[in-house]
Amino acid sequence: VQLQASGGGLVQAGGSLRLSCAASGRTTSSYYMGWFRQAPGKEREFVAAISYSGSATYYEDSVKGRFTISRDSAKTTVYLQMNSLKPEDTAAYYCAAGSGRLIWLDAVRKSDKSYDYWGQGTLVTVSS
Repeated sequence: VQLQASGGGLVQAGGSLRLSCAASGRTTSSYYMGWFRQAPGKEREFVAAISYSGSATYYEDSVKGRFTISRDSAKTTVYLQMNSLKPEDTAAYYCAAGSGRLIWLDAVRKSDKSYDYWGQGTLVTVSS
């Protein structure tokens, strides 16, 4: 599975961006998807995840109410709508896909070891 992330850019605080992650290759498997981010000098952290069906979504506390994860009906593209952006949201954002883990468990979905495939990062910069 290959993942291609896009949609990053420079935005002012309070603005919005929508990230996309397009999957290709072996996309018939039941993959859940996640977004992680890594700010300069910091460890990569979980942002959001969505089940294969799209019926379950999960968010890091700092983005709840501001970010929305979704996926298209073909299950090949995942989106991260980011509203009310803050300077502390500045980071490289990575999408990831995984299967076979208990994603409904907090510790599982937040671990990058629960994801088998990773896209390249897309940079989000929020100016104050």
